[in-house]
Amino acid sequence: MEFSLKHKICFLCIMVLLPALCTSQGTFTSSRATYYGSPDCYGTPTGACGYGEYGRTVNDGQVSAVARLYRDGTGCGACYQVRCSDPQHCSSDGLNAVVTDHGEGDRTDFIFSRRAYAKLASNPAAAERLFAYGVVEIEYRRIPCRFAGNNVVVKVHENSKFPGYLAIVIQYVAGQYDITAVELWQEDAQQWRVMRRAYGAVWDTTNPTSGAIIVRILLSGSAGLKLVQSNKAIPGDWKAGVSYETDIQLN
Repeated sequence: MEFSLKHKICFLCIMVLLPALCTSQGTFTSSRATYYGSPDCYGTPTGACGYGEYGRTVNDGQVSAVARLYRDGTGCGACYQVRCSDPQHCSSDGLNAVVTDHGEGDRTDFIFSRRAYAKLASNPAAAERLFAYGVVEIEYRRIPCRFAGNNVVVKVHENSKFPGYLAIVIQYVAGQYDITAVELWQEDAQQWRVMRRAYGAVWDTTNPTSGAIIVRILLSGSAGLKLVQSNKAIPGDWKAGVSYETDIQLN
């Protein structure tokens, strides 16, 4: 019931590198931001993280595509405080956004939904001015995600094909964590099976166990590694597109 040697080596590398990464957390980094259009000003359900509708509406639609912060999908679900630097039009706190997509603009790190971009402004009139600018100078820092009242949710991705192919997306990961690995308990073999990161926040496997499925997740954060397991299993007759709430609650 242990991770493979290959993964242990990867985890060791994370442990070595993590302290250096954490020294920058809490410090603002200068960059630029822009926005993308959507009919209702929310996010897009077709983002590169694979979140679907969750990527459109999570955090009240205050979401963003990112460039280098995407980190081959590891950055999906991360939360950032972002504020712009024009004292005449920008609010002092800015906004807290969730990463749900990958995208690159004109030397920008963030491409916000219109709903998120408007939150940079100090008032509605100022928001119109920021929209007219198109691109604004910003500073950002990573912050813990907060989803009040929500346990971690495992959604069976729409591309899953019962019973031979299972893809999942893990949602409502509160706190300041990256998902490093996901495993399923293989009841017939009495062992944990490592899932593959298919793309973005989507993890998949072929020929999953035929019974109820237990999920455990390895997280990396400012305090190091954290292994969490849900005893509330995905049912053996799981269905594509259905979300299953776990008993995991993070902060």
